[in-house]
Amino acid sequence: MIRVVLAPDKFKGSLTAPEVARGLAEGIARVRPDAEIVRVPVADGGDGTVDAFVAAGWERVAVDAPGPTGVVDKALYAMRGDTAVVELAAVVGSAKLPAGVFDPLGSSTYGLGVVIADALDRGARHIVLGLGGSASTDGGAGMLVALGARVLDAVGRELPRGGAALVEAAELHTAGLHSGLASARITLACDVDNPLLGPHGAVAVYAEQKGADRDQRAILEAALANWASVAGSSYVDSPGAGAAGGTGFGAMTVLGAQPRSGIDIVLDLLEFGSTLDGATLVVTGEGSLDEQSLHGKAPIGVCAAARTAGVPVVAAVGRALLAPDRIHAAGFTACHTLTDLEPDPARCIAGAAELVVFLGDSIARTHLPTP
Repeated sequence: MIRVVLAPDKFKGSLTAPEVARGLAEGIARVRPDAEIVRVPVADGGDGTVDAFVAAGWERVAVDAPGPTGVVDKALYAMRGDTAVVELAAVVGSAKLPAGVFDPLGSSTYGLGVVIADALDRGARHIVLGLGGSASTDGGAGMLVALGARVLDAVGRELPRGGAALVEAAELHTAGLHSGLASARITLACDVDNPLLGPHGAVAVYAEQKGADRDQRAILEAALANWASVAGSSYVDSPGAGAAGGTGFGAMTVLGAQPRSGIDIVLDLLEFGSTLDGATLVVTGEGSLDEQSLHGKAPIGVCAAARTAGVPVVAAVGRALLAPDRIHAAGFTACHTLTDLEPDPARCIAGAAELVVFLGDSIARTHLPTP
């Protein structure tokens, strides 16, 4: 029996992870219709994480929540039993900005707290919080306020939302936090190791990508430094404190959240190890296999799990920016790219759904035994 496990991440900008898995499965089935093909789309905690769990049969929950600039929209998370997977990007990420316009000083994580509260109200006692794709730099303060905390200025006034307002923060009160948090644990699915402040911190590394100019970055750095002095500085230098505009810091400091590799927690929750039993081949991938991929991105985590189980693993990607020897050193048997089939980037992206089927066909012909 030929058993192929398909565990791709999304091809950002063209295909979701379930769409990639579906296309690869179609291509492989053309060559080996007798093969058992198991689709397990994955993610690393960033955008697409909820999609991966819904594809695995978890309940899809929709809730009205404010986006980063306060505009209310539908936000989705996934739930099974007492575990909820909440994806920051799906609530207050860049994709939720009206007309794609950044508000670096005023954007907030408030909506994220609204979604977490909804999950707690539904009985969740383990919240997996995927950090990535953030549009704000508010140290997680907005999230905490939505969960019942109060952030006040020196004269006792509630602060407005947004990172810049934290310059005026003087008090943090947590007595009113959601009662469900007392018996819940929060895991941060996080693959960045940035501290909160300084040259490698949330502002210096990421704020420019969120539309902040030099003067605005100075304001946000000062605001986060003040926020740390108010909330407690124990986690300022912790790896991951700077994730998602400092949301990691707020979650660790006030909610007792524990950071963990995003792909590792995703694979555990999807019970990926048992999926590998009896597998002939694993196929994983993402839009671009590059230097960033080597630092804990989804395909590397899948590859490590497959190698531990003794199953060969092939990369199926949009493009590969790593030399073949580095791809092999990372544990992949081979790498197949859409750009091998269509070198023109625009046509490659536009035709990705069809091309990934041909990629599956090629992988089956190259790496599966002939009938």
